[in-house]
Order: sequence, then C-alpha cells, then structure tokens
Amino acid sequence: MVVLGVDTSLRSSGYGVLLAEGSRLCAVEMGTIRNPQKMPLSACLRAIYTQIAALVEKHRPDVLAIESVIYGKNAGTMLVLGEARGAVIAAATNAGVPIYEYEPRRMKMAVCGNGMAEKMQIQRMVKTLLSLPELPQNDAADALGLAITHVHTSSVLNQRDPI
Repeated sequence: MVVLGVDTSLRSSGYGVLLAEGSRLCAVEMGTIRNPQKMPLSACLRAIYTQIAALVEKHRPDVLAIESVIYGKNAGTMLVLGEARGAVIAAATNAGVPIYEYEPRRMKMAVCGNGMAEKMQIQRMVKTLLSLPELPQNDAADALGLAITHVHTSSVLNQRDPI
C-alpha cells in the first residue's frame, strides 16, 4: 500500500509518501511545500494543489491521509486552513484517491503512544520507525505520522469510510 500523508498549512504544508508492505514501512519521499509570506492566497492554494497533484501522479498512492480540522480561536486562521485542506482534497479527489482524516491526538498516539506528544517526539519516532538517516522536518514528520496512522488504523479497523 502507498500512502500519501499531508500536514496542511497555507505557508508550510508537509508531505510524506509511505510504502507499507506487511509490517515493513518505508519512506519513499518527504518534504515541505513552502509558500512565501507575501504570496497571495489564491497563488498559495494553486501551488498546494499543483504540488499535491504532481505527487499523486508520480507516486500513485492508494490513499491520502490528512489531518482533520482542528478548532481554534481565530476564525480567519481556521478558514484559511480549511481552504488549504480543500486544495489538497481537490487534488486527490481529481485523481480518484480516497482520503482519510485523522485527529492530531490520534496521530500522536499512533506514532508516539502519547496523544500529547511534542513535535520533537514525533520527529524522533518517525525517524526511528522508518529508519531515516536524520530527523525529518516538522511538517514532513507530521505528514509521515499521518501516513503511519493510516497504515496502523487500516490494518486494525478494516478501514473506515473515506471522507
């Protein structure tokens, strides 16, 4: 199974492509889609959509794992995050890739065994679980963590319905 994990943000979206063969997990590609602070919203959304679409075309994932919407105090920030998620969801949907979403606490629990794990703990566990030569960048580690969560969830829960 090939899983594309995406940790969505307008300015710094992490992604990770994970290959799961039985109990063996292997990171195929990871990185961050960066949009400059002065780039207009529409250009950022286009960049996110285009780069996710390119990853989907290159790796042909079986599923996409994305972080579910978290609730915050700033409605404007939440709206922009929703728009960035929409760009990711549209790119996957246009290619026929099913999308599964996971709460941040669930990902932290699946990767670290602690739903309150800090960023550095996630990075270290992702490095260990995937035998990476160095710590992945924060956003890429979260994206790979989402992919790992999907692999663990799909094998245990017989896959939920995609969003």
